[in-house]
Amino acid sequence: MTAIENEALDASPRLFESDLLDKYSRVHHLTPPLVYGPIILWLLAYASNYASAGYILLAFVAGYIAWTLTEYFGHRFLFHTVFPLPFGLGPRFQFLIHGVHHIYPSDPLRLVMPPLLSTPIMLIALSLIRLVFGGDFAWPMLAGFIAGYVLYDCVHYWTHHGQPRSKLGHLVRRLHMLHHFRDPERGFGVHAIWWDYVFGTNYEKGQTPGSRAL
Repeated sequence: MTAIENEALDASPRLFESDLLDKYSRVHHLTPPLVYGPIILWLLAYASNYASAGYILLAFVAGYIAWTLTEYFGHRFLFHTVFPLPFGLGPRFQFLIHGVHHIYPSDPLRLVMPPLLSTPIMLIALSLIRLVFGGDFAWPMLAGFIAGYVLYDCVHYWTHHGQPRSKLGHLVRRLHMLHHFRDPERGFGVHAIWWDYVFGTNYEKGQTPGSRAL
């Protein structure tokens, strides 16, 4: 194991007693584009066999918009809710899916979703899209949905470990840092920051992050 790998593990707390589960709870930040990039291209190529470019573009954009809403509402109502699960498992569930990220916000190995978590989300999305829109529209729409997810994960990693070089970059990073270091009940859009303004969970202009993770 290299020194860089050791340093990353030192910054990444153990979550499971099982070595196997703990290993698969960590993932390199390039995993989402490497895993899902070829799938996105295949879905678009498959759709091109029966649909026009305009049809594919419309479905792709619809899928992307569907992801941005999933990102916002999932973060707001799933990640930040302690559900009354049997055997008192609600707090543990919330901690594993998101709470740990607020305690260790810059853990370099838990800033993107492991495929074991993201794959079921994509399968559920495919089932719902096919049910609502039908099979032909589903494939390019799923490509847009997955592309939105990959962009979200990449932006999320970047907000914690990247260096913004534009006004938009500074804005996106500042808003996410406000979520972690000012008020975790606002700023639920990680890359889809516009939904916070639409649904009234945006931060006030001029607010700055604090020094303690929340």
